[in-house]
Amino acid sequence: MTAFIDPDRAQFDAFKALDRDHPVEMLNLVKFRAKAAYPGEHELAGAGLTGAQAYRNYGTDTAPIIARLGASILWRGAFQTTLIGPQDEVWDEVFIARYPTAHAFMEMVTDPDYQKAVIHRQAAVETSRLIRCAPTKGGETFG
Repeated sequence: MTAFIDPDRAQFDAFKALDRDHPVEMLNLVKFRAKAAYPGEHELAGAGLTGAQAYRNYGTDTAPIIARLGASILWRGAFQTTLIGPQDEVWDEVFIARYPTAHAFMEMVTDPDYQKAVIHRQAAVETSRLIRCAPTKGGETFG
């Protein structure tokens, strides 16, 4: 399985090229490493944390930033099985985060405190998917 931890330049440029003046909802699919992989110089490099523990550190450190920006977790679920799609993709965290605008998301990822916190996510994640969606009206049919 190919590891996807951070966006590549083309993906980030495509994200930035979209309208930033409306709410965005980010579908997050995350698979943790068995053992967190902190850089050797990081204070937690030898702590023996699991990926799940490192990801909790990421959540703790980013919570005040997310609150300040007006973002929230809209939905969280426990992965059970894939009905359509690659059977080897198993997710430890599945959630949708809502940001009031894409500007808020950009503010988050460029915030100096976020830049310090994201090391926990990078240490924790074996692979992930982060899918930007525009909220639309719900309904009673699929179409």
